[in-house]
Amino acid sequence: MNSPALEIDNVSHNFGKVKALDDVSLTVPRGSFTALLGVNGAGKTTLFSLITRLYTNSSGVIRVAGHDLRRDPAQALARLGVVFQSRALDTDLTVRQNLEYHASLHGISRRMARERIAQVLDLVDLADRRDVRVSALSGGQSRRAEIARALINRPELLLLDEATVGLDVKSRAEVLALTRRLIAEENVSALWATHIMDEIAPSDGLVILHQGRVLRRGLAGEIEAGGDLTTTFLELTGQSA
Repeated sequence: MNSPALEIDNVSHNFGKVKALDDVSLTVPRGSFTALLGVNGAGKTTLFSLITRLYTNSSGVIRVAGHDLRRDPAQALARLGVVFQSRALDTDLTVRQNLEYHASLHGISRRMARERIAQVLDLVDLADRRDVRVSALSGGQSRRAEIARALINRPELLLLDEATVGLDVKSRAEVLALTRRLIAEENVSALWATHIMDEIAPSDGLVILHQGRVLRRGLAGEIEAGGDLTTTFLELTGQSA
């Protein structure tokens, strides 16, 4: 428990001759909300794909809760909960059926799965929608169901890749507030990938990723340095007028 929730040290990744990530390093401390800020194509999804072992990094080290992803992938991945940008739930199944299937992938017994599903649905305020097909949920409810899915194995680290994309303002605020509440109450940490500035609070950890490189990392309020985050971001990425 003394190790950070996530450590990424000098990680690079290429797609052929294209360098998608260039010597990326960042840390997500325990019990923290850390925002990974970048425009589309910055490398956020590539980085998440490396952390979840969809890709294998060509250099550097990734540790999840102290477990080296290359040397001990089973232990590292067991401590992850992931909400991908693309929807991962089967829309023809109910919320409960989706969670039962995901629990089985983690080797959770049926009895334990029933208890855990009830717990996570309470956490995301969807207990009354457990037997509703995912196709009948609103966008915000569907996202909360995906967060419930990510929580089923009691992860120490949540990865959320553009979790509010396509949601209305109210649903965006609810998903963001839920994530912050889980950090405060459920002993998890979160790496929140986004391109939306107003999702980031001054007290959040912030990593600015641009064209595969980390331009700045630290507390968001310190990176702003008395200005607003949008202006700071545009100046760092060379997009200011």
